[in-house]
Amino acid sequence: MPAKDIFHDAVRTGLENEGWIITADPFRIKLDEKLEVYIDLAAEKMIAAQKEGQKIAVEIKSFVGKSVIEDFHTALGQFLNYRTALEIHQDDHQLYLAVPVEVYRDFFWRQLPQLVIREHNIRVIVYDPVKEVIVEWIS
Repeated sequence: MPAKDIFHDAVRTGLENEGWIITADPFRIKLDEKLEVYIDLAAEKMIAAQKEGQKIAVEIKSFVGKSVIEDFHTALGQFLNYRTALEIHQDDHQLYLAVPVEVYRDFFWRQLPQLVIREHNIRVIVYDPVKEVIVEWIS
């Protein structure tokens, strides 16, 4: 099982404060007898008007490595692999990439990340690791 990201608990707290129920931590997807992946969190929120739950899976990234672009490459690769694993598993969780607010403001607004996010339909959760809150949902 992989190690938790340094901001894992901050994102979990932020989601719980918004009414999400954490259903898996981590969220294990077994693809076959020898291959499984672990997404950081799975959560569910009841939507009263629709009387059905909304399910999400969240891959949390801190972007504290040597290079933000290298961290972005890693995050993108994991996100695409995990989304494909959810499809293979026929799972109905919507996958999100959680990124710190400062990284979002300093890097994600640039042309390359914006184009990649748009082209690959990446859902993003922007979180504040200090206040432990979700700042923005980008779908």
